[in-house]
Amino acid sequence: MGDAPGPSNPPPPPPPPPTALTLVQPSTKKRSKPSKVFRVFRNVFRSFPIITPACKFPSLPSGRLPDSKVIAGARITGTLFGYRKGRVSLSIQENSRTLPTLVVELAMQTHILQKEMSLGMVRIALECDKRDDKDKTELMEEPLWSMFCNGKKIGYGVKREASEEDLHVMEVLKAVSMGAGVLPGRSEVEGPDGELAYMRAHFDRVVGSRDSETLYMLSPDGNNGPELSIFFVRV
Repeated sequence: MGDAPGPSNPPPPPPPPPTALTLVQPSTKKRSKPSKVFRVFRNVFRSFPIITPACKFPSLPSGRLPDSKVIAGARITGTLFGYRKGRVSLSIQENSRTLPTLVVELAMQTHILQKEMSLGMVRIALECDKRDDKDKTELMEEPLWSMFCNGKKIGYGVKREASEEDLHVMEVLKAVSMGAGVLPGRSEVEGPDGELAYMRAHFDRVVGSRDSETLYMLSPDGNNGPELSIFFVRV
């Protein structure tokens, strides 16, 4: 047994109380807008020190491209976050004040994604098998995805319910519409690498078909920086 608490051995401080959750439910109204060309700008995160100017655009796995005809589009908030030595997660929200509509744990450690983005453009493709036409499962409801990064298969992405820590991160970042940085971790097991890195941006969500959606990261300026596209495809 350990030593009893005393003047020379005070008890550990109690954990901080959980952050009060003020995120609201997303709207169920589907927003649409006319078909148009979605431009992908550069340098969302000039404060993110690992990022350098973008270079050539890598190809998708097997050279496939999702359907390019835009049926509907919507501006959403996307957040990539994770501990340095842990897997990075993607959270999609209607906006920064709403609960996540999708959380996918990606098959990549956070520091590896940071390294990829420091080299230039990043294309993430999440693929799953096409379903029968009678199956009404929506694309974003798929539970498991084969994941490619810049054309290389690296494992699987897994859709999951938002955890308490996911919701804590979204709550802390509620006032952040675009940006990057680190948050203090809530898990003691992370040790000196306990900081949680995040990267948040607006994305244009382009729906090509019931089997194809693409998220294009947007920037309000034209400076050099990272460019990120995330493809959800049933093939």
